[in-house]
Amino acid sequence: MFSKACEYAIKAIIYIAQQSHQQKRVNVKEVSKSVNAPEAFTAKILQQLCRENILESNRGKQGGFIFDIAKQKKTKIFDVVRIIDGDGIFTNCGLGLHKCSADNPCPVHDDFRKVRENLVAMTQKYSFYDLAVKTENGLAWLK
Repeated sequence: MFSKACEYAIKAIIYIAQQSHQQKRVNVKEVSKSVNAPEAFTAKILQQLCRENILESNRGKQGGFIFDIAKQKKTKIFDVVRIIDGDGIFTNCGLGLHKCSADNPCPVHDDFRKVRENLVAMTQKYSFYDLAVKTENGLAWLK
């Protein structure tokens, strides 16, 4: 449902959040390995997330990426999906029609509206803090 870039972004942020709970900064190579993503692609995604003030990064020997715990608690999956994929997944027609609306519905309009509503609710429900804690406690996995 999400683009590959968005999937990598979500997994990378969860991993960085976990490491941040232990006050560890992580580099691109470590992140890309942990989420099984190409390093250059991961670097590009992480740069975008830094520009959007989701993550913080420092250069140098003691550098790397970190995700502030207060930001983890505020940042939802929804926020990252909008940054990486845009909000089309939450608003566009399920069949990709340009003029689909309640007045001019596609054949799956009503069913897909429910899917979109559930997707919005699910992505707004979980913060990255919640997801990091779930994976740290062995209740969920990234691989």
